[in-house]
Amino acid sequence: MGAHDREYFREQPSRTRVLSGGFRWSATTWIIAACVAIFVLDGFLPKQWVVVGSRWEPLVPDAIQQQVLQGTVPTLIERVEADPSKNLSATQRVFLTNSQTPSASALVATNQLQSTPFLQRWLYFSTSTALYSSIPGIGVSGLQIWRFIGFQFCHASLNHILFNMMGLFFFGPIVERYLGAKRFAAFYLLCGVAGALLYLLLNLGGVLTSSTNGRVSIPGFLFNDPDMPLVGASAGVFGIIIAAARLMPDAKVLLFFVVPMKLKTLAYGLVLVAIASLLFQWNNAGGEAAHLGGAIAGWYFIHNPDRLRSFFDFLGRADPTSSFHSARRVQRAGIGDRSGPSTTEVDRILDKVRASGLASLNEIERRTLRDATRHGNK
Repeated sequence: MGAHDREYFREQPSRTRVLSGGFRWSATTWIIAACVAIFVLDGFLPKQWVVVGSRWEPLVPDAIQQQVLQGTVPTLIERVEADPSKNLSATQRVFLTNSQTPSASALVATNQLQSTPFLQRWLYFSTSTALYSSIPGIGVSGLQIWRFIGFQFCHASLNHILFNMMGLFFFGPIVERYLGAKRFAAFYLLCGVAGALLYLLLNLGGVLTSSTNGRVSIPGFLFNDPDMPLVGASAGVFGIIIAAARLMPDAKVLLFFVVPMKLKTLAYGLVLVAIASLLFQWNNAGGEAAHLGGAIAGWYFIHNPDRLRSFFDFLGRADPTSSFHSARRVQRAGIGDRSGPSTTEVDRILDKVRASGLASLNEIERRTLRDATRHGNK
């Protein structure tokens, strides 16, 4: 019997918030609502320009380029006249100057700009925002870790969000029923993070090989500009589809609502398309890299669901759905009776959870923790 078949893995889904009328929202519904809310809200907020690439002028020496990037020489950035709400792209020239007039200055670089929704500007993921970025005339940034999560709730177009939300709507409940709401939320977020990480590694590999050996076309590497934004829930959705195919491999689905096939056929077919897109550099190869990363994470975590238990541990006592929080609340309130677990034993188990996480508990210790919570709620 596998670990996921044991009693302590077959838990009821975590409690979800009850709305008026007694309607309960699942974790899947909350994720869909968050994605739709950000997309709709961004439709009313002003769009912004985001740098998605830079091009140096051919005769600019490497030493001058480094000085411009480091900000040790004065530069002047051309004002962008184009309106981001009416234009999809624009350019911005960067001048090396000792005066305030571009006509008396030397053009050193041109930044490529992309119109981006207001919230998406602060949430999209890219190699440069994750690691290090030095844009001519703008400055240095990087290590924006929140983007590993934020990009999963942003979408580039109506079709983009529509297809992703359909995937969540149809396949999310299958996985959530198996994992429970809390572990499902961790599952979705981790699949998205894995998609961003694979995109990051492949793009970093493409940038490094291009800078050291010229443009060496290594199959699977991404050669797009490291400033290029990545958005979408599809990495998490791919993980969910792979997990659903593991749980219900022979379920019948309709591809494009027309072609019938088994769920496992659909899942592994999508993975093959993602691999082919990377190897042959088809359109949206960067997005397919994120899809593949999400699929790999989905396959791993659906086979090892116990690894999801400690994802929200950083919330500590603030997480009201955790056994640790409930048992500690019982202990502090002095609630319980003699038929329940002893305070000493609960203390020992809580110390073990704090040191090694919930996954370190054996079956008896898990039952003891559940009993302590149950007695406290009487």
